[in-house]
Amino acid sequence: MTPTPANRAQAQDLLDFIDASPSPWHAVQTCETRLLAAGYRRLQEAERWQLQAGDRCYVVRGGSSIIAFIVGHAPAVDVGLRLIGAHTDSPGLRLKPKPAEDAAGMVRLGVEVYGGPILATFADRDLSLAGRVNVRTATGFATQLIRFDSPLLRLPNLAIHMNREVNESGLKFNKQTELPLILGVSEDGTRAEARFRQPIADALGVAPEDLLTWELNAYDTQKGSLWGADSEFVANSQLDNLASCHAALSALLATTAPAATALCAFFDHEEVGSESAVGAGGSFLQDVLGRLAGSTGLDGEDQRRVLARSFFISADMAHAWHPNFPAAYEPCHRVLVNAGPVIKSNANQRYSTDAQTAARFMAICQRAGVPCQQYAHRTDLGCGSTIGPILAARLGIPAVDVGSPMWAMHSIRESAGVLDHGYMIAALSAAFGD
Repeated sequence: MTPTPANRAQAQDLLDFIDASPSPWHAVQTCETRLLAAGYRRLQEAERWQLQAGDRCYVVRGGSSIIAFIVGHAPAVDVGLRLIGAHTDSPGLRLKPKPAEDAAGMVRLGVEVYGGPILATFADRDLSLAGRVNVRTATGFATQLIRFDSPLLRLPNLAIHMNREVNESGLKFNKQTELPLILGVSEDGTRAEARFRQPIADALGVAPEDLLTWELNAYDTQKGSLWGADSEFVANSQLDNLASCHAALSALLATTAPAATALCAFFDHEEVGSESAVGAGGSFLQDVLGRLAGSTGLDGEDQRRVLARSFFISADMAHAWHPNFPAAYEPCHRVLVNAGPVIKSNANQRYSTDAQTAARFMAICQRAGVPCQQYAHRTDLGCGSTIGPILAARLGIPAVDVGSPMWAMHSIRESAGVLDHGYMIAALSAAFGD
């Protein structure tokens, strides 16, 4: 099936969403911009909440996790909640607290590996910096987001003349000694740290010595693109998992007056285990659900009745069958790009799916008029996981893990299908009305 102009418009909106979100903090800012434009109201965790049916609100924790919801018009004890979860972070390279060093006349920046990126894909790319910086003020400090649009950094490859086996043995980097990113040439009389601080200070309009701390990641400045003979594919960084955030947010924004409260929860730190104040392993979602219940006068007994009638969808990308590497896949579970959302199952509970929740999501896809597929990992390969099992365990509600099929997961440049993104938006929209 050839994508329609409407399909490509959805895909382009996804690419624009990702291009505006080069860090988890920018991803939350991008979500917030869209929510405010749609009339949503920001709540503060430190203030008292007063909610009623039809309210459209969101709350941010730590700058990198966000929960948005519409309060349903039907009693929650009768219909439960409809929840969709995803994550704002992606694997990559994060700057160390004191990254700058002089290496024989070159300034390079030390990095830590965040999560499990395909490190070789970071070589020879036009990289820059994005994230947040804490700046000294008269009363303490202020946090500011920053991104450099033009290439600022690079990880040059070693020439093949000095690495003759690279095509046979693969490109490998020592994480400590060979991953630091080149920033520039040392200037006479200028320390490497000053060379690093100056462009950040200039961008923020502050003195270099007023830069206190930072959380900055390297990102690829190349914009997302449509590709393929019929422009049926998308390519960009962070499709895992900003594509799921975009699909869920699009579904929420298209939802008008749901019977059950419709909620999207996007968490940071999934790629490193989720155990943080802003991760799915923290209290963020439980706190929000408790306050939603409290604002409508539900006691502990009723809150448990609500959860028993609820349904949670963990939306994270899925591994598409790669025609060049057929041996990497389970023979009966080869999911295809542009063939529909994928239900992910694992007997060892790396995914939250069971037979009943899989059947429920199949029914949702049928109502939405979209195809769906099923995926299981090869038994002799380690299987990744998601926020699904974490939140299903903490909330005690039925849950399913789904995702759009993609290639090159955890590469700096990933690919997926134009049709699949539209299918996922349609399915998640139907889930909010389930």
